[in-house]
Amino acid sequence: MTTLPWIHVDGTRLVNESGETVLLRGVGLGGWMNMENFVTGYPGSEQGIRRQLLATMGPEAYDAFFDAFYVDFFDEADAAHLASIGMNSVRIPVNYRHFENDDRPFELTEEGFARLDRVITLLARQGIYSIIDLHALPGHQNQHWHSDNPTHLATFWDHPHFQDRVVHLWEALADRYKNRPEVAGYNPINEPSDPSNERLLPFYERVEKAVRAIDPRHVLFLDGNKYSTDFSAFDTRPEPLPNAVYTAHDYALPGITSATAYPGVTRGEYFDRDVIEQTFLRRTEYMRRTGTPIWIGEFGPVYSTDRSQDSWRYQLLRDQLEVYRDHGASWALWTYKDIGLQGLVHAAPDSEYISLIEPVLEAKKRLGVDSWGGSDAGVRDILDPIDATFDREFPGYAPYPWGRQPHIAVLVRHILLAEPLAERFGKLFDGVDADRARALAHSFRFENAIERTGLTEVLRFHLAG
Repeated sequence: MTTLPWIHVDGTRLVNESGETVLLRGVGLGGWMNMENFVTGYPGSEQGIRRQLLATMGPEAYDAFFDAFYVDFFDEADAAHLASIGMNSVRIPVNYRHFENDDRPFELTEEGFARLDRVITLLARQGIYSIIDLHALPGHQNQHWHSDNPTHLATFWDHPHFQDRVVHLWEALADRYKNRPEVAGYNPINEPSDPSNERLLPFYERVEKAVRAIDPRHVLFLDGNKYSTDFSAFDTRPEPLPNAVYTAHDYALPGITSATAYPGVTRGEYFDRDVIEQTFLRRTEYMRRTGTPIWIGEFGPVYSTDRSQDSWRYQLLRDQLEVYRDHGASWALWTYKDIGLQGLVHAAPDSEYISLIEPVLEAKKRLGVDSWGGSDAGVRDILDPIDATFDREFPGYAPYPWGRQPHIAVLVRHILLAEPLAERFGKLFDGVDADRARALAHSFRFENAIERTGLTEVLRFHLAG
């Protein structure tokens, strides 16, 4: 295994043991140890779809599928591919459920740590750093599906029990990796969303103290509040936490909406490279003000099925990458592998897995069930009367975090319609035995997947300088 040098914060830079600047440039491994509906095609939340699959397939086939999936989704060929592009880091999102069961809190299981170890080691052999990202916390740290939240409530912030469990888990992770320099650092909470904006900083201070008592060397990567876009919670602290990087997420609006051109107008606002740069500067103001390194923990466009918009979406990505280079920012593009919306590689449309779930993929698109990449065009007959009622009865209603319309979308499209569709998804696996379950998982193997070559070329060209 290649031994990578330790890195640490030195003013505005991340540096290695020789004092050389290290820019972390890589991808997020979304959909692996924290599954997401748009990544692997199911409706709703991970915990909900796991219940459906276990009930339909039975434990033997269920275990066979996931045991194969964890290896097939990311293996040696995947790590080698990222190295060939020139990437030097991977942000690894994990769900707490890999390490602890809700019915047995504080009892950590070895299986999840071993699963994480395997990929960290694969990446290190290719000279690639890992950043461990706790993407889903007990009680749910934000209001959306990617924290494995089946509701719209972030109850993590309301219950000390959940917070105690997260501190306990980070103590275990720190103990596990305290002597592993190939782990660049720890990302304690992905996209926290505390409506009060008062509980995030005290919790970070608590986690920092607990981790540092065990592991004084690793960098902490700290997301801002409101999905890593709001850093006002830290203004009450005169100095940033030591050896910490404050990380913004920087999704550009034209890349994640139904925009049709860039440069151009999206939702009434004109976007070009200058606007992209101004947005970046606004989102990273805290880092520049405090003289700490900048890491963009997530960003990147989604892509159209027919590839008709790829050219301008690639240009948007080029502009973002140039802005990051101009300002010395590290970054992690979202995401590495999926079923075709955003990944560098994706499962083939005619693969056994995609062929099986195609009826639900069509229904998800028709009903707008996914938040990421979904559209409400097919369910306006449901939403228009709701909007009219709110216009009449609650015109000033603007719930946290994003206001009324996204709130209604969560409740109606992403929860109410997703729940029965999840049952339909589970029924597709009726009769799947262990051998076929493994064959379905093999759809995600690198050699069976399709490379988004245009995206790879953009990244390779940029990383080559």
